[in-house]
Formats: sequence, structure tokens, C-alpha cells
Amino acid sequence: MAAQKNESRRIDEAVDEREGKYLTFALADEEYGLGILMIKEIIGMMPVTTVPQAPPYVKGVINLRGKVIPVIDLRLRFGMADKEYNDRTCIIVVEISKNAGSVVVGIVVDTVSEVLNIKSEDIEDTPTFGTNLNTEYILGMAKADGKVKILLDIDRILSEQEASALQF
Repeated sequence: MAAQKNESRRIDEAVDEREGKYLTFALADEEYGLGILMIKEIIGMMPVTTVPQAPPYVKGVINLRGKVIPVIDLRLRFGMADKEYNDRTCIIVVEISKNAGSVVVGIVVDTVSEVLNIKSEDIEDTPTFGTNLNTEYILGMAKADGKVKILLDIDRILSEQEASALQF
């Protein structure tokens, strides 16, 4: 009984850590959220310089106020169909933390929606989809405005090796 109570308290604490403000954005017809504290800035789409032999989801690099920043297309990273960029396409500049340090990365999204304050009681754990689906980059599923928003752990979107490869 005591072990069950400790497990329940640990789960409650994990949920509490996920509570907070999230920037929501769309990819295809789905809504996602990133913790607002992970976001450095949001910029409109700009010319991206391609990098030879980069993985398909790495679009290249941009020059943001004199700093070269790698850009990844989140649609391609998640295995979605490619989409032509338009005037609503944005780059969300985030800092990804890994054991080897941190790297500033731009992630391309279809459109940025809004900032939501999501309470812990509105966040559920990620369902198990089977053994072949990697969901470790999903913090949880938030219920907001009658829809489900997939909350992402930006530090887990890329593996340690992939993030290291982006440090130009």
C-alpha cells in the first residue's frame, strides 16, 4: 500500500512539472505545444542555406543576427509529408539541452497558434501505442478548448548524436 502511495505521489509530481505556459503550433492538422521557457524567439520564414549530406529533416542553417543556427523541419522529423512553406510558416528558435551542452536550433512549423496556460489536471500521460513507436519526446496530452494538444519535450526531439551533429 505504501509503495502504491509513493508511486501515486511520484506520478502527481511528474504531472505538476508539466503544468505551465505552452506555445501552441500546428503541424498538418494537429496541435502541439512547447514549454514557453524553452523558446528563445519566433521568426517568420527566411532563406535557409542548405547543408550538404544533412539528414532530410535538417533544412540547413540561417543567419540570425550574425549567429548561424541550424534549422530542422518538424514535419519531416516526425515523418509527416513535406509541405510548401507559406506566409504562416514560422521558425521557432529553441535551445535544446543535451549532456554535451546546449544547441540553439530553429524548428519550422506550419503556423503558431497561441500561448496557453495548461493546468496539471488537463494533462494526461502519453498513451502506449505499442513497442515500435517512440514517444519519449512527448511530455503528455493536454486537453484544451475541446481538443487534444500534444506537449513536446524539446530536449528529446533529437537524440544526443543528432543534436551534436547540429553544432556547426
